Amino acid sequence: MSTMPVVAAVDGSDDSLVALDWAFETALLREAPLRLVHVQQYAAWEGPGAVPSGQPSSENDPVLDRVRRYLEGRVERPATEYSALAGAAGTVLPELGSAAQLLVLGSRGRGGFAGLLLGSSGVITARDAECPVVVVPKPGRKVEDAALPIEPGPRVVVGLQVDSPDEATLAFAFTEAARRGARVQAVAAYAWPLHLWSAVAAEIVAPLADQDAVEAETRTLAEGLLAAHRERHPDVRAESYVVPGDAAGHLVAASRDAALVVVGRHRRRLLAPARMMGSVTQAVLLHAAAPVAVVPPAPAEE
Repeated sequence: MSTMPVVAAVDGSDDSLVALDWAFETALLREAPLRLVHVQQYAAWEGPGAVPSGQPSSENDPVLDRVRRYLEGRVERPATEYSALAGAAGTVLPELGSAAQLLVLGSRGRGGFAGLLLGSSGVITARDAECPVVVVPKPGRKVEDAALPIEPGPRVVVGLQVDSPDEATLAFAFTEAARRGARVQAVAAYAWPLHLWSAVAAEIVAPLADQDAVEAETRTLAEGLLAAHRERHPDVRAESYVVPGDAAGHLVAASRDAALVVVGRHRRRLLAPARMMGSVTQAVLLHAAAPVAVVPPAPAEE
């Protein structure tokens, strides 16, 4: 295939079929092939270091057979490939990201505890894959009412960190909004109230900054970050929403009826070389009512 595929992980669960529907439509929007992958876990008695005798066949895989039947009768469909792989899902799925433009998962597959909205394999994949990972929740997930104004119509919500912005996250959000005929709702949260510790007074003291000044500065930075993307996508309406408090809470609330929520992943640092997802991104993955795209950071400039 000349164009990298949209890869969707399936495991026979209803959650994975919801994710499959999303991946199917997205592959059509992107004019990309669709690769459907079932990762067969090693048998428990084999142990984590066991080497399988050979890769399983996609022709006699009951999960993929169910998916084939599920997709029967769809007139408009992308070029579709079915793959059966063996191994631990938390290892195999992230590796698929190196040859995919997008990796799509359900919120929770088979074998998970009922109370967990995203299994460990999903968390690891969103943290480690080289391409953006989209986690699709089951329909009907409840979230609190949003404090932000929400107009009718398709929206792509994106978390905007004005103090450490990442161009890849914003670029992904604007491109997806353009594909979907949606507007961008960029949420920039700032910490307030501020609690500062005074070593001299040995107590928490009020900040010198005024909240209106902090909000105005955050808004100025947010608008500056959006400017270049508005210029690249003149047909996409983009609005910045500057709000005090918990960024994750605002993003989760804004996810209601959104087409997509886009969040970034932390860039590796010298003293923390491991990939990290961040507490806000993880909270949004666990609680959002809309599909969540976790975007790897843009490569650091030399």
